[in-house]
Amino acid sequence: MNEKDYEYAVSAAGRINIIGEHIDYCGGKVLPAALSLKNTVYIRPNGTDRINISWTTLPGTVSLDIDGLESYKGLKYGSYQAGSAFVWQRAGHNIIGCDMLYDCSIPFGSGLSSSAAIEVSTIAALATIAGENFEKVDVALKAQQAEREYIGVNCGIMDQYASACGKENSAILLDCKTLESQYIPIELNGYSLVITDSKKPHSLVSGKYNERRAETEEALKILQRHVKIDCLADMPPAQFEKYCRVLEGSVRDRARHVIYECERVRLAVAAMKAGDMEGLGDLLNRSHQSLSKLYDVTGRELDALAGAAREHPACAGSRMTGAGFGGCTISLVKTGDVEDFKNYVLKRYERETGYAAECYDADISEGICVKKL
Repeated sequence: MNEKDYEYAVSAAGRINIIGEHIDYCGGKVLPAALSLKNTVYIRPNGTDRINISWTTLPGTVSLDIDGLESYKGLKYGSYQAGSAFVWQRAGHNIIGCDMLYDCSIPFGSGLSSSAAIEVSTIAALATIAGENFEKVDVALKAQQAEREYIGVNCGIMDQYASACGKENSAILLDCKTLESQYIPIELNGYSLVITDSKKPHSLVSGKYNERRAETEEALKILQRHVKIDCLADMPPAQFEKYCRVLEGSVRDRARHVIYECERVRLAVAAMKAGDMEGLGDLLNRSHQSLSKLYDVTGRELDALAGAAREHPACAGSRMTGAGFGGCTISLVKTGDVEDFKNYVLKRYERETGYAAECYDADISEGICVKKL
């Protein structure tokens, strides 16, 4: 690949979520951070009425008709790009014919939001080559629409927002109900965040993600008969305990996770600001336990991976990050012991599950970046 063959390189970030899982679509506050693992689009105009897509890691090309972008939902590769272009065009933006080469360093199926990075970078690249200025939050919202309406995953805004709006060395405390946000410096006081991939790929479109969302919507509908709330995240734990008996079975469990995960986010921000890494680690552990026992999105592999991490004496806490059903954990580990921690966890996890996990080296980075070549 020769960069000079293209006019721009436009990238968007993968993300981790430090804490606040499965609450973005319930109006909660979340704490994601953008990663130096990115999807980069190399783009140039081609003077035609088509968008030609190729990849550095996949053979072949896909060609999209600008006047028929709604018709590519069934593509094995290229549907995320087509959906993003379609939603951007539908919003009144000009799409010009172009060649787009995708180079993604975010492992697919890892739960680090490669899909959001593809959507966000596609829209930002299309806007850039058409000579349009764009607002990062608007790009994130349109990317979310593409995933929900075109791909069929009824996602919240967290992944796309972090991918677009991330800031170096900072997490984003994002209120998913209002889109108000503030950057929280990541100062871990002698600790590091270690990302470990379970190597069990996840698939959100299989329906489990949408099923969880439907269960929380059912819980909200029932609770609204008794209390005045707009979303589950509006309900404090004490009020939930007063009314939780109106819910039953898995619907009650899902709601309980959401209510207490929102509280854990609040406590985690306070712990980070105070430099209390042991307190933060405990919250990570409690979050994982809730996602395993109440929300049922971890599975054997992620439970084994987080469990192995917690057995290491240098680890303050570990939890799954992302939607679950496979993917990654993040662990808070004393910086001087990171290599020993990795060796211990990888060996123990493979012994227990048969999967060879992998740790990723990634910094907390910027969201959308545009570079003229």
